[in-house]
Amino acid sequence: MTSNPPAGSPEGQVPGAPAAAICKRPGCGNTLPAGERGRARQFCGDSCARRYHNDARVPVPAAAPADSPADPLAALDTVIRQAAVLTRAAREQAASLDPARVRAQIAEAEAARRRAEAAAVTAEARAAEAAAETQALAEALDAARQDTRAAQAATAAARLEAQNATAAAGQARRDAATQIAAAQAGAAGQVAAVQAEAARYARERDDAAEAARRADAETIRARQAETDARAETDRVRADAARERDALREQHHAQLDAITALTAAERARAERAEQLLDTERADRRHLTTALTAPPTPDGNGNGNGKLPRAAGGKAGQS
Repeated sequence: MTSNPPAGSPEGQVPGAPAAAICKRPGCGNTLPAGERGRARQFCGDSCARRYHNDARVPVPAAAPADSPADPLAALDTVIRQAAVLTRAAREQAASLDPARVRAQIAEAEAARRRAEAAAVTAEARAAEAAAETQALAEALDAARQDTRAAQAATAAARLEAQNATAAAGQARRDAATQIAAAQAGAAGQVAAVQAEAARYARERDDAAEAARRADAETIRARQAETDARAETDRVRADAARERDALREQHHAQLDAITALTAAERARAERAEQLLDTERADRRHLTTALTAPPTPDGNGNGNGKLPRAAGGKAGQS
């Protein structure tokens, strides 16, 4: 049953003008708000709509047990309530028979029909779009289902791989623990060996440092000895140079003396040779004078005198 607003118009309404819409709930009397696109409003607010529908609801009597007799008073009470509701509905229907109200309702119905047609066209377009979207969503759903199945298969494979990986990780953990224990034992041995080597290296370092200190001392002594040797060498060289110079001077002096003696001996030999040559010449002359025949003098005697020079030489010799 279509509900219509009750008859009546606000005070001061202009004759011939369409009647203003009044809230459908009896006793409200509020004017409906301005019309909007879509279905026409019948109540001024949501509270009036709830109260109207609550009042129009017919109470349903509780079902009596099958073995219990019907209670006439309860049935009468139910009938009285239904009669009150039906009476109120009849009054509303009677009030809706006002011609102005009917014309207004017809106009509203026509407008509602046109709006409904426009809404139907819009709904068809939206339905087509919704169908296309539904098709696309169906395809996407199929693809999603396929992806889901693939993902489930991949998940199962991943779960299996995870289980295998967990088992392998457990085995690797056990192996790692064994290897770590062995490595720790080996590391302990290596640490002990390294400590021993470090102690040996420390001793060797100390020995090397001591040897280095000794070598430094020996180097210093060697350098001092080298310095002393160089000084001694320089002194010896100086002494040798002085002796060499003295020997050279002495040798030169001896050579000069020998040269002078040689010159004197040569001069003496030359003088002796000259004397010898002179003496030889005198001897030859004397020999010649002695062996020559006597020269007669002026008296005819054969006793002549020797030449003076020859006689003088002969007397000197």
